[in-house]
Amino acid sequence: MTTKKTEKKDAVAHLAELLQGIKVAMMTTVEADGSIRSRPMWTQNTDFDGELWFFTHDSAPKVDEVQGDHHVNLSYADSSRDRYVSVSGVARLVRDKEKIHKLWDPTLKAWFPKGVDDPDIALLCVRVNKAEYWDTPNKRMVQLVGFVKSVLTGETYRPGGHEKIDLEDTHSPMH
Repeated sequence: MTTKKTEKKDAVAHLAELLQGIKVAMMTTVEADGSIRSRPMWTQNTDFDGELWFFTHDSAPKVDEVQGDHHVNLSYADSSRDRYVSVSGVARLVRDKEKIHKLWDPTLKAWFPKGVDDPDIALLCVRVNKAEYWDTPNKRMVQLVGFVKSVLTGETYRPGGHEKIDLEDTHSPMH
């Protein structure tokens, strides 16, 4: 395996670790007039391989937005762990009944009362191209001491990890 492939595989694994346990993302799409719009979306529980999956109504406005401009952003936040992840990618609508059945969870009946065979049910698949994260693994007291130190010394406060991740080379062409 080449170093580049290993690095990309590590980047996917690292991003999967960062997203672990954060179920809801704010999905931002572009409307026909160019304005941007965000809404909460429940990330489906799958092993992250560079793609994120979301259930949607086929008739929802976000479907038209994604079909007009495939570029989306997903913002994940876990304030209890001081972890924030911004994901950029390309979305596509998927109506594959087998995939819908595979990802179905009974709690989804709250949004899809007709169940897995609802004719208006579909999936949005986001192929992640890039991500950026802010992660502060230190305890609150360590963060507080660091913050106070920066105020007293005039140095910039750096609470934890911040990195940009590029996954564009990890994917095959969109299917």
